[in-house]
Amino acid sequence: MRIAIVDDDPLVRLGLRAVLAAEPGWEVVGEAGDGAGAVALAAADPPPDLVLMDVRMPGMDGIEATRRITAAGSAVRVLVLTTFEVDEYVYQALRAGAGGFVLKRTPPAQLIEAARVVGTGESLLFPASTRGVIERFTAPSGVPLPALSDREQEVLRLLARGLSNAEISAALFLSVQTVKSHVAALLAKLGVRDRTQAVIAAYEAGFVAPGSA
Repeated sequence: MRIAIVDDDPLVRLGLRAVLAAEPGWEVVGEAGDGAGAVALAAADPPPDLVLMDVRMPGMDGIEATRRITAAGSAVRVLVLTTFEVDEYVYQALRAGAGGFVLKRTPPAQLIEAARVVGTGESLLFPASTRGVIERFTAPSGVPLPALSDREQEVLRLLARGLSNAEISAALFLSVQTVKSHVAALLAKLGVRDRTQAVIAAYEAGFVAPGSA
């Protein structure tokens, strides 16, 4: 996996590079100290698979950088770095297209797992902390969801609870491949790039209420 590190603190970048570059098959292909640098790294040829993105930076912050990367139609995934777990900045980054977030004090093993999950796009890193941020900061938009089948609605509710494909498979007595197909169809109907944005859309539409997932 090709990874870019974006943080305005050189010492933080140095520490992250040491952790990530030690993982077999992973390569840190670039660093930047602000959001503009992140956008440039994401536009490289070939681009990184993952940008590890600080949220609060001088100049262009991580929220705007994430928004620009996703708006460009890039397949680059973004994993947000933050100091505070419950933070509106984190929510705005998730809403802009980030696939998840980790705290800067996260132990190396958990950081590697988060980078692996979000970077490969196999499934969303969606722990209770992420759900808590979405529940706290999502405001109802009044815009209903597009028409979803009964099964897609079931899948969306389980996504909002943070279940993986395998867990949804067990809950609905479906094969994992069938669950993947339902998730792909759901994302296409909602016009979102991953599960985080699908869950945010569900909360904004009032399909899922805080505390109900």
